[in-house]
Amino acid sequence: MNKRRFLNLMTGALASPLIAPLTTFAEGQPLKNWSGNLTYSTRQVDDASTVDQVRSIVRAQEKLKVLGTRHCFNAIADSSHHLLSLKPMHAIVALDAAARTVTVEPSVTYGQLGPYLDAKGFALHNLASLPHISVAGSITTATHGSGERNRNLSSSVSGLEIVTASGDLVTLSRKTDGETFRGAVVGLGALGVITRVTLDIEPTYKVRQYVYLDLPLEQVKEHFDQIQASGYSVSLFTDWQNRLISELWLKVRDDSPFAGPPEFLGAKLATRDLHPIENLSAENCTAQRGVPGPWYDRLPHFRMGFTPSAGAELQSEYLLPRRNAVDAILAVERLRDQITPHLLISEIRTIAADDLWMSTCYKQDSVAIHFTWKPDWPAVKRVLPVIERQLSTFQTRPHWGKLFTMNPRELRTRYEKLDDFVHLAAKYDPKGKFRNQFLDSTVFAT
Repeated sequence: MNKRRFLNLMTGALASPLIAPLTTFAEGQPLKNWSGNLTYSTRQVDDASTVDQVRSIVRAQEKLKVLGTRHCFNAIADSSHHLLSLKPMHAIVALDAAARTVTVEPSVTYGQLGPYLDAKGFALHNLASLPHISVAGSITTATHGSGERNRNLSSSVSGLEIVTASGDLVTLSRKTDGETFRGAVVGLGALGVITRVTLDIEPTYKVRQYVYLDLPLEQVKEHFDQIQASGYSVSLFTDWQNRLISELWLKVRDDSPFAGPPEFLGAKLATRDLHPIENLSAENCTAQRGVPGPWYDRLPHFRMGFTPSAGAELQSEYLLPRRNAVDAILAVERLRDQITPHLLISEIRTIAADDLWMSTCYKQDSVAIHFTWKPDWPAVKRVLPVIERQLSTFQTRPHWGKLFTMNPRELRTRYEKLDDFVHLAAKYDPKGKFRNQFLDSTVFAT
């Protein structure tokens, strides 16, 4: 199927209200992830609505994995034995205005949490492009948003409550548990079941969003720092053809002097709201053209009330040192004719460094190069090693929840605290109850 026909088929689906694949399990049907590219290896799924139920289920099972909103494109959350759904655990437990923290159950989504915080006068520092994802699932895989000064979502965590393999309840905090805490936040599902998360919050703010069209790649090469510094959150979308960034999305806070000039480094200000894939309807995207709105309704690219995609896609993403951003972008651009036949769109963002052991931004300001692919895994599987070889000199780290083919031995060299993480996992899960084939072949491979 060519790209034009594929996009035409997607357009109708993208305009529909949020539908089942993100939230519900279909009776009698094989359990799949959000995009439908992964069928889970078991239909044995227990729901838990309380911590006591979680502890009882964990004690009863020899092997177990936890399901979130099922937005991972690989098998990191798969199990051939038993699955645990925490979907009923979606309460906002407490807001501490003096400490500037909020505590939530694991399945609260950012789309649910955002309006609640805003109504209380508070906000999170950053959000991912989708508000539909759960807090626990997002921090577990180091999911990120964008911004030169913005760290990924897991960096907001100041406290965790975890049920370990023995069924014990463990609480960890940034203040009291030091390195153990920093090892546990991006836990990859290997340490236990997260039952509560405490997040840092800040005073609420508004955001304006501007979209520019056809930014020359030469301007990215010469002015990458200026581009990234011009917004609170910045995204560059491209199909790698014609030496152009097709869309530049600039999100600025309400105190920014940036006012959306008609031209920016040769790119033209859009006069209508746009989807990252320009041919698709922008109905499910957050408002643009400089219209001020609350942080939770501008920092994501997509609105909570609509499905962000038909699900008919695959995703990969590679993070590498921020200092290598331009060289890496140009390296990928040289592969354009191999990439483009299988691609829907790419997104380029920057993320600030953090100190979480298994974060893709551990101790390095990073640039992320994201690929949204057509749903053709055999073709994508052939092109991913080409991209990974092209980027290998930059010590890339693949997103934990997306598709990659990197050799496990090479992946291990990217994480200086990996051995410490393996020992931490052994402390909380000595028999490997929460491990699966994905983790065994990557994180725990020898």
